[in-house]
Order: sequence, then structure tokens, then C-alpha cells
Amino acid sequence: MNPEEKIMVFRPTWEEFKNFSKYVEHMESLGAHKAGIAKVVPPPQWIPRKKSYLSEDIMNINIPAPQYQNVIGKLGVYQQRNIIEQNNSMTVEVYKSMAESPKYNTPSFSDYNDLERKYWKYIMYNRNPLYGADVSGSITDTDVNEWNINKLDTILDLVEKDYGMKIDGVNSSYLYFGMWKTSFPWHTEDMDLYSINYIHYGSPKSWYAIPPSQGRRFEMLASNYFQDSKICSAFLRHKMYLMSPTVLKTNGIKFDKITQESGEFIITFPYGYHSGYNNGFNMAESANFALPRWVEYGKRTRLCSCRSDIIKIDMTTFIKKFQPEKFELWKSGRDIGCHPEDPTRKFAAPLDAIPPFQGQRFERLASDYFPDVFQDVQHF
Repeated sequence: MNPEEKIMVFRPTWEEFKNFSKYVEHMESLGAHKAGIAKVVPPPQWIPRKKSYLSEDIMNINIPAPQYQNVIGKLGVYQQRNIIEQNNSMTVEVYKSMAESPKYNTPSFSDYNDLERKYWKYIMYNRNPLYGADVSGSITDTDVNEWNINKLDTILDLVEKDYGMKIDGVNSSYLYFGMWKTSFPWHTEDMDLYSINYIHYGSPKSWYAIPPSQGRRFEMLASNYFQDSKICSAFLRHKMYLMSPTVLKTNGIKFDKITQESGEFIITFPYGYHSGYNNGFNMAESANFALPRWVEYGKRTRLCSCRSDIIKIDMTTFIKKFQPEKFELWKSGRDIGCHPEDPTRKFAAPLDAIPPFQGQRFERLASDYFPDVFQDVQHF
């Protein structure tokens, strides 16, 4: 694997840590984004919460829709279905007890490689783990100004400022309560945004990451294994598909892996496919964010065309502010270019008013009006 595509670990000083966006841009100046994700170990001066994580206010948080994860498949290729039982909400205290019970607790292991082998060996067996995912809220103290996931103050905040939209888990934080073997399947973030994940308490998360430069190759590989690719060109956005490291190696897909301990951050970068699993009971907080480099990714992201709840962000504000020279072209459907990680195919950046499944029809219409621009242009 190219050394530039290995996952990097950063340990900022307190002064470096104070400006979130500036530090992530510094990470990118060193090539951190080429691996798809990076780890950040905060300085000791940073304290996200003064009270105990086992205090009453956290133990009484309600998990409204915990998800049983049922995995089917074979030979390193699996499909995960999240099953939500009606009236199955529970407090964090109840969930923690369940996660640490003999039925769900982490098996004994010698090191992280041994635990990884057990994860893939028993992924379909023993028990369906329960994931307390997508709980709206934050457990970071409100007076924390540095790297507070619920108020990162990046350009993604323009969505709320300009459109009055608060999108849970995107421009506001989500909480995740995990147990052994709960998984997050292969995906990039909504609109190919950045994301940040912090483990407040408990066991580690194990992460796999594919360099953004390998994203299209990975999508083609996945489409050979999963039938849903015939229905939706962006089927990996369904967040249901798991592929083991062995399958990736066999098919020549570059990837790297890292363990995120309690008290550490993981940053994911635009169009960086990632997946992983929890090593045991833990509490994590996550949200999306954006820097100016994301705008071209957001403009040319491939969206799911078969689900009505897909998150789609109006790019008007971002293009007008960060790409003013392209705004009129984009408005008229003539903003021809490549996805930043796929220079082999050019296409028109779609307008936000046009649903994803109407994109090709729009391009055919635009090509009738602007044949000189669309000549020799390939479309998705």
C-alpha cells in the first residue's frame, strides 16, 4: 500500500487544538485525507465532560429505537439488516447492563488482531447484538468550545444559517451506544461530507478505511456481490453491506485499519469509505462537518435514488460563496467537470431542484441546448 494512504495519527498541542477547521486543514496539508480517515489524540488540557459518564443524567438517557443487527451472507460478504422492535426503547443504564451481560459481553481475546478474527468468525452466529444508534443529543459539556461536536462552527453551519435547517446527526450531534459486535457497514457520509467521531467512554471501535482514490474501484467490486446495485446506483448509501479484509485483499482493494480508544477522535474525509465494529460497551458522539475542499465533492456526489429519506443538501449557498466563478454555469446546468476522485469521467454537476433519479433526463435535455459543452462528455 502507498505509504501516503496509511491512516495517520495526530497529537495536537493545546494551541493547535483550539482552531478545529484550521487543524483539520493542517492534517490535510500533510496528506491525512488520502487514507480516508485519521485519528486525533486530544491534548490532556481538553476535558469534554467534568461529571462521571456513569452519572444519573447519562444513565437516564432514553434510547428510543435500539436496533438488533441481523447479518446474513458467506465467505466474507454479508448483508446487515437492522431490526427495530416496537416499544423497545430503553435507558442507557438498561442497555449497559445488557451489553455487559454474559449473553452479549465481549469474548476473551489476546490482542486486537485476535478479537478481529473472532468478529469475522462469529459475525452471523451466537447472538444478534443491539445497537443504540442515532440518538439525537450530546454529552459534551456545553461550555466546551474546542472540538465540541455539537458546535464545530464549520461551513456546514451555513445550512442552518441560510436555510434554518437543523439535520440531526449532520449539523447537530448524534450519540451512539455500542456493544460487542455492533457494526457500521461500508459507507461514505451523506453528501460525501467529513465526519467526526469521539469515544467518550468504554471499549474501543475498530475501523477499516479505503482511500478515496480507491472509492470507484470498491463500488464496482461491491456491485458484483450485492444485487441491490441493479436497483440503485448508490446502494452503498443504504448502509447494509459488509465485506471482510480478506475479500478486499483478494480483489486488490487497498485499505487500512486502526483502533480508536476511549478519549480519541476519528475524522473521516470526503468520499472516504469506512466501516467497523465496537469492541464492547461504549458511548460515542458524532456529527458531520464541512471545509471548503468538500464543495466539489458535495456538488458531484452520487445520491441514492430509491429512498425518500435520503439526505440532500442544497449546494446553492456553498457554490455561491466558495465557487463564485462557477455559479452561473452551475445554475444553467453547464458546470462540466470530474468527481475529485474520478478524473476519467466528466459530467454536469446536477442542480439541487432536480431529484437524483431525474439526473440523466436533465443531462439529456441540457445536451440538446448546449451540444458544444456536452460533446465528448461521459455521464454516470
